[in-house]
Amino acid sequence: MGSKRIHSMEKAPSFIFFGTPHLATIVLDELEKEDFLPSLVVTAPDKPVGRGLKLTASPVKQWAQSHNIPTIEPETFDDTVLEKLRAQNAEVFIVVAYGKILPAAVLHIPTKGILNVHPSLLPKFRGPSPVRSAILADEKVTGVTVMRIDEKMDHGPILIQELYEPSSWPPNAQELDEYLFVRGGALLAQVLPQYLLGALLPQEQDHDAATYCKLFKKEDGLLNLSDDPYTNLLKIHAYAGWPGTYFFTEKDGKNVRIKVVSAHVENDSLILDEVVPEGKGKMNYSEFLKG
Repeated sequence: MGSKRIHSMEKAPSFIFFGTPHLATIVLDELEKEDFLPSLVVTAPDKPVGRGLKLTASPVKQWAQSHNIPTIEPETFDDTVLEKLRAQNAEVFIVVAYGKILPAAVLHIPTKGILNVHPSLLPKFRGPSPVRSAILADEKVTGVTVMRIDEKMDHGPILIQELYEPSSWPPNAQELDEYLFVRGGALLAQVLPQYLLGALLPQEQDHDAATYCKLFKKEDGLLNLSDDPYTNLLKIHAYAGWPGTYFFTEKDGKNVRIKVVSAHVENDSLILDEVVPEGKGKMNYSEFLKG
């Protein structure tokens, strides 16, 4: 393992990594700190990005290319793809924000199963948007879970969890996401050798205590400024990045869409700090009202 920490394993674990967005690269970075690198990366196909619709590789594919790790970007898991996965003889697969549900045929390939980093204290907030849902629910204690995947969503047994109580509340969802994936990646790197040696047995979740969250859509970000100020503040923080929050106002006889960047509550009123009016750059809301 070079000059880095010496593990109780004679060789680095052999694994395939499934992931797509920037958050998944955070986990790869944490694994790399322990000299754990995947033999193969599975990610989403390149997609058109920006006004020029230039075909762009996912952040995880870009990470893999910069580390000279081969990638595949399957549309479906057909026999050819399954054969490529089997050919790696990987002990374990690691899935982080891949973006697709893996079929049963994939789940049964690695001898030690499939591990996942999920940014909630499972069984709370199973599903696609746990961080945003926790902020919306005003859940002040959150955390991250490393679990083994089974055939039901976020249902598998837990290897390790870590609680986190943000120092300021409500936190920005993007910042909380980043923090929890850093910690999740570090925890995964910590327990992976013990797990593969059979020295760490996953514990079943308390399924009766499970709660679920949904995938948010753009329209979820529409604010009614006459709603409860604190509820609106939770939305603004929870929807940071995606889906974003916005409202419509009349300006010079036109209905203008205003994206909210930041706000605070003062004397039981929601005070908008920074906004992005339709067709303009970011500005203070007070400047927009004057303009």
